[in-house]
Amino acid sequence: MKQFGIYIHWPFCEFKCPYCDFNSHVEESIDEGRWLAAYLSELNRYANTTSKRTVTSIFFGGGTPSLMGSETLGEIIKAISDRWNLCKNAEITLEANPSSAEKNKFIEFKQNGVTRLSLGVQSLDEDSLLFLGRKHSVLEAKEAAILASEVFDRFSLDVIYGLPGQSPTKWKRELAEIFKLVTTHISAYQLTIEPGTQFYRDKVQTGGEAVEKKMFDYTYDLLEKKNLNAYEISNFAKPGHECLHNCTYWTGDDYLGIGPGSHGRITKSDFNYLGLETYATLGIKSPKKWLENVEEKGSGDLRTSKLKPSERIDELIICGLRMAKGLDTGKFFSQTGISLYDVINKEKLLTFKERGWVKQNKDTLFLTHKGRSFLNYLAVDLLA
Repeated sequence: MKQFGIYIHWPFCEFKCPYCDFNSHVEESIDEGRWLAAYLSELNRYANTTSKRTVTSIFFGGGTPSLMGSETLGEIIKAISDRWNLCKNAEITLEANPSSAEKNKFIEFKQNGVTRLSLGVQSLDEDSLLFLGRKHSVLEAKEAAILASEVFDRFSLDVIYGLPGQSPTKWKRELAEIFKLVTTHISAYQLTIEPGTQFYRDKVQTGGEAVEKKMFDYTYDLLEKKNLNAYEISNFAKPGHECLHNCTYWTGDDYLGIGPGSHGRITKSDFNYLGLETYATLGIKSPKKWLENVEEKGSGDLRTSKLKPSERIDELIICGLRMAKGLDTGKFFSQTGISLYDVINKEKLLTFKERGWVKQNKDTLFLTHKGRSFLNYLAVDLLA
């Protein structure tokens, strides 16, 4: 049976962080019963055409999905299990923030099916937390991380670096403290100023390219010495602790997107024996309109469109190069019907190999550590 993942988007937060460009909203009151009914309706709709598949992962993202009741979350997981073949060892991830109200729910979330927690501490420096608009303290972050380690066999900490005024020395100290709290998975993201955010409107500047490069290299060096391999450009894990759901995105496998503004990718092999027709789904962005559409019209989708071959190829190459293992040439052919080396710029590839940025062997094409510093530039040029 064809495997895939399911993403559930909970669009609500207690507050909007100034750097966040995700589809998150602050509401005074939320009718959780209506939202549960809508999620179940959308799952039913998709199950009509995909029920023979096996679900290998479920990811509750947001927003802050840990704000939903644990029983609501449990009902969604049960519905997925009832409608699809849920893999026995399926990875079920929940994003959470280290606020006091949420820490008390960790055990309940586990009892209702969550197997992995992704905790958004973002920083272990009080000034940095204030700058990032976070409402928790360093102490609360540490307490939440300790509790997460006691409750879940698999959990991750999300952190942000490259802040204005943050020095490499300061980041080294902070990263050492982070590693004391989690030794299996860390997601470390460079601060980016995205259009539409408060930081963008305020014209906030990042730490600068040279400083960020030093932090990037140090992060890789330290965590790999600690046996947390950089399996993706911003994600580090001990073997066996990688986020399987996110790997689904990066390797171009199928996944459902359920909820406001959520994206999905579904390959409809029923219409093509090679399974080359991939459809992109996009949910209505507004939570209010999404909910009303599901209730009144039976669908929260804004649109479903078949990806052009060129769009599918670009997506696979850009995402695949994010991973340390790179692009599997055999899998690329099975996904597109085209040889990888027939679609990338051979002159650029040769140049990048000579510079030590790219390597290839019989079955894979991947970026070196040096090359990963130039990921966006290399991907664009290889597709030119």
